[in-house]
Amino acid sequence: MAEAKPFERCGQLFDINRAFAHSKTTDKLFDQAMNEALRWHAAKCPDYRAFLRESGLTDFAQEYAPEEIPPLLVTIFKEFRLASVPERQVKIELTSSGTGGRKSAIILDNRSYRRIMTILNNIFDSLGMVNHQQKVNYLCFTYDPKVAGNVGTAFSDKGLTGLTGRRSVYYAIRWKEAINDFEFDLDATVKKLIAFGKRPEPVRILGFPAYLWQVCNRLEEAGITLNLGKDSYIITGGGWKMHKDQEVSKDFFKDRVERVLGIPRHNLRDLFGMVEHGIPYVDCEAGRLHVPIYARALTVEPETLKPVGDGKEGLLYLMTPYLSSYPSIALLTTDKAIIEGNCPCGRPGKTFRIVGRAGLNKHKGCAMTALDLLK
Repeated sequence: MAEAKPFERCGQLFDINRAFAHSKTTDKLFDQAMNEALRWHAAKCPDYRAFLRESGLTDFAQEYAPEEIPPLLVTIFKEFRLASVPERQVKIELTSSGTGGRKSAIILDNRSYRRIMTILNNIFDSLGMVNHQQKVNYLCFTYDPKVAGNVGTAFSDKGLTGLTGRRSVYYAIRWKEAINDFEFDLDATVKKLIAFGKRPEPVRILGFPAYLWQVCNRLEEAGITLNLGKDSYIITGGGWKMHKDQEVSKDFFKDRVERVLGIPRHNLRDLFGMVEHGIPYVDCEAGRLHVPIYARALTVEPETLKPVGDGKEGLLYLMTPYLSSYPSIALLTTDKAIIEGNCPCGRPGKTFRIVGRAGLNKHKGCAMTALDLLK
């Protein structure tokens, strides 16, 4: 993916296909790539440049540590359409899959789209989950992208079905003309999964965990257990959303799914991702979300944005230089997390755990700066 100026270091970083090969070299490349991205967005997005100026960044000839780049609060994308490319260069616009209120809307140009597809493949390949020669039956607990192509989770799952060959893809949240809305068809999904269980190909189940939980309920009620096998995987993502009352611990979830579906628990991987950020953070075999070389994660005190350090709970602050279409290179989330190292799987680099959502009303300091400045 060699890239010319102004993205030479970005191209070098994304050319590294070992997504967790953290080293002094990759750290330096990341720092340089972040500065390339910073200069690009400062030049191309007037609103972002104004935000940087108000935050004290005006000299873009100098090199900044990525942690010195002031973050935008994630909710900014519910309020403003920030763009660093002209409309004619927009390849796709994506929206968040939130259950209420205004949804975030972000745009990808061809460059950003190409980069994130490469990053996605590299991350899953580095976790041993890419096999383009293997035919797989996919069951996706998300929206059919033919109808909901601009919903971030539909876009993500469409990308995930490209990690292998496809025998068939079934989307469980389908458009119902009668109600003019999407609906999860539990009966049809259970029948489809039972049919997949009778086929020789492995199965990959993607999407919202609450729907898979309902499928397990229905199978157990009928006294049915499946044996989908050691080559099958489950990649959950998107959280429990409207089904918070059903939410269970990750370990309890894995134990039950292994028992009912016959998929080894170490093949059940959770994925944390945000449409506003784009980088997928994926569980390893040990069940920990790994930060790839294409991103950096910190936890900070929400009022001051000062790092709280590994092992302590703070507001999750994410960085990535891959975006050229909108200035979300440094992003303050509304998720509380704990950063950890020394994963039992042996991969270098940091991991993190999501421990809850932060309440925005009590955080009116630095965390709200972006919204205040751009209104």
